[in-house]
Amino acid sequence: MRPQLNRMSDHKVNKSHTFKQLYHFVKPYQGVFFAVALFAILSSLFSTGQPYLIKIAMDKYITPKDYEGLVRITYGLVALLVAEVLMQFLFSYYSNWLGQNVIRDVREKLFAHLLRFKMRYFDKSSVGVLVTRAVNDMERIGEIFSSGLFEMASDLLKMLVITVVMFVIDWKLALISYATMPFILYFTRWFQRAMNAAFVEVRKEVAHLNAFVQERISGIKLVQLFAQEKEELEKFKVINERHKRAWLKTIWYNSIFFPIGDLCVSITIALIVWFGGYQLVSTNVYDLGNIFLFIQLSQQLFRPLRHIADKFNTLQMGIIASDRVFAILADEADEELEGTRQLTEVKGDIRFVDVHFEYVKGENILHGITFDVAQGETIAIVGATGAGKTTITNLLNRFYDISSGAIYVDGVNIKELKLSSLRKHIATVLQDVFLFADSILNNITLKDPNITEEEVIEADKCIGVRDFLMSLRGGYHFNVKERGTMLSAGQRQLIAFLRAYVHKPQILILDEATSSVDSHSEKLIQEATERMTQGRTSIIIAHRLTTVKKASKIIVLDKGKIVEMGTHTELLKVENGYYRNLYEVQFLDSKAS
Repeated sequence: MRPQLNRMSDHKVNKSHTFKQLYHFVKPYQGVFFAVALFAILSSLFSTGQPYLIKIAMDKYITPKDYEGLVRITYGLVALLVAEVLMQFLFSYYSNWLGQNVIRDVREKLFAHLLRFKMRYFDKSSVGVLVTRAVNDMERIGEIFSSGLFEMASDLLKMLVITVVMFVIDWKLALISYATMPFILYFTRWFQRAMNAAFVEVRKEVAHLNAFVQERISGIKLVQLFAQEKEELEKFKVINERHKRAWLKTIWYNSIFFPIGDLCVSITIALIVWFGGYQLVSTNVYDLGNIFLFIQLSQQLFRPLRHIADKFNTLQMGIIASDRVFAILADEADEELEGTRQLTEVKGDIRFVDVHFEYVKGENILHGITFDVAQGETIAIVGATGAGKTTITNLLNRFYDISSGAIYVDGVNIKELKLSSLRKHIATVLQDVFLFADSILNNITLKDPNITEEEVIEADKCIGVRDFLMSLRGGYHFNVKERGTMLSAGQRQLIAFLRAYVHKPQILILDEATSSVDSHSEKLIQEATERMTQGRTSIIIAHRLTTVKKASKIIVLDKGKIVEMGTHTELLKVENGYYRNLYEVQFLDSKAS
């Protein structure tokens, strides 16, 4: 497990603080909140009134054989029952309505928060765990309102009303009804503590399981290529076993608690029947209706207690899920810090001044990088893997913040700019092209309403990829499926080029755009590159030096430092130069092949 996620998973849950954070999301729906509370109160009163009416019916109408009075009180019972059913309906509907609205608001805030995180947050976080937070944990939060907090409050209110009624009618039978209550309360407290610890473990194992499955499904091709199915299955079995054991703990505690509760209820009823029956037989002090009333009330008294213990499970899971979600929302250290200046028009002048950068503190990746790119100029950055080429483009887009130095666009430090205004003027074509499970048109426009299909058609003519798009069934409306699996690597690259082109950037970055494509696709991409770079400031990163010959300036990186800079011709003249050696190796390799 990555350090970030361990910290989120294992810290102690502060329930009061979590409830305060939840209440912030409940505030807009205060009217519904109090209405649900009112429905709970009325439901408690109506449910308690029914046994009392039955007592009256037995004492005043059944025993004296008063049929007319029995009919009248039956109508009253039916009315109370209908009223209770109505209150329960309103309570159930609006508590769920409140829960769904709250989780909608929390989920939107969480997703918006995730969108503002720096890349380093996602570098150290598991996608599977984040999906668990945004989906599974949200449902648990909703259950706090739909079947947790409100139902617990309703049950406690019922117990309070029942207790008052019992002591008002007969304090002796009331005390007998409470004879087993200390044992129930003790076991309930034990149950709550045990379930709290068990559910923390359950949520952790659910997150582990989701993360593992998500990663293996995403990397299924790699698993099959290296015939690792058996090994991955064994790993899954271990994680799945831990998940099962975590759930079995909760089942074990439930299996102990609920039979004990049933036993206590049975003992209580037996004591009421014994004491009330004895008094009725020996002294004729008690009436039959009173005994029947207390049997029903004691059942109603213990039933909510069982529900509370059961709903406590739901509440615990909801609190734990809320705490995990709020831990992400409270994380401001990894949020992208916006500037205040709006970049409306861009010429394309770029300047790096003594830029230092480290992904991990103390491990420098870039060491004092300084270079200029003039408006409309095309430069190339070359070097071995790990030299820092892609890092430079990531810093220009402000996916990461530099350790020291400065980066300027048109003379303005990019730290002063709003991120959206900076990035809308920069288009990047990556080596690993990501496509959504959607049509080609939507993957090109990213559903930007300002880009029409006619503009896309005109753009594909300009960069020469129309034949490829028209060869697909449905053309622009062909669904590429998840991550573009229906297309080849070269075809995905062509779509990425078209996507960059239609967004009309002033600065274009091509990061290893031809490294994993066939010769035909490479030719199309090179032609598209020539058209796209005309009149734009362009940065080309490439391993294949044949693609950077025409660059007006080539920057050679080695271990995070600029070791050479110049045109292709100039760099070839450097004796034992890094670029010259690299070029000669590639030239000899191409001749040999």
